[in-house]
Amino acid sequence: MTTSLSAELWPNVQPDAARRLMLAAVESFADRGYHATTTRDIAAAAGMSPAALYVHFPSKAALLFAISHSGHEQTLKLVESVATGGGGAKERMRGIVEDFVAWHARRHTVARVVQYELQALPEKEYAEVADLRRRIEHLVRDVIADGVEKGVFTVTDLRTAARAVLSLGVDVARWYSSRTGKTPKALGREYGDLVLRMLGATV
Repeated sequence: MTTSLSAELWPNVQPDAARRLMLAAVESFADRGYHATTTRDIAAAAGMSPAALYVHFPSKAALLFAISHSGHEQTLKLVESVATGGGGAKERMRGIVEDFVAWHARRHTVARVVQYELQALPEKEYAEVADLRRRIEHLVRDVIADGVEKGVFTVTDLRTAARAVLSLGVDVARWYSSRTGKTPKALGREYGDLVLRMLGATV
């Protein structure tokens, strides 16, 4: 990852040293796992002293929270913009899935940390991120409910269906790499078709 990428990922984080630490934490957490990573590992990867880390983040957990909260905020905005936009339920669901999957493929290293290190967050921080996750799920559930009401989708349990849709996208971060052979955009389109069929819609 590069400094330009860090600015793209976290445009509201200042100064640049804080973004460098977040990048270093992402790489360290993705490589070693949260619990096996030390603040010294993160500082070294960022080219800083361990003391310099604490100028910007009070703890390793604070770094994880900054990364996880930002990732969930980004995906919430992504889903919200499509879910509340124009078009029918089928078009909106396809758009949500395409964008959600593409984000998790394009940002697969960050997304793995965002999604799979969630349980390491302290209770208060976990609750904040869990609220963002609920909001994302509710948006997806509302689109599915609209599709069921209009006769576009055939679903018996809205909550289970919404969680299944999101789980498919989240899991992309676990296995996707540049060697996959499909671009994030192409993968998003393919998943869009799969989800519509799963919900009982014609493609």
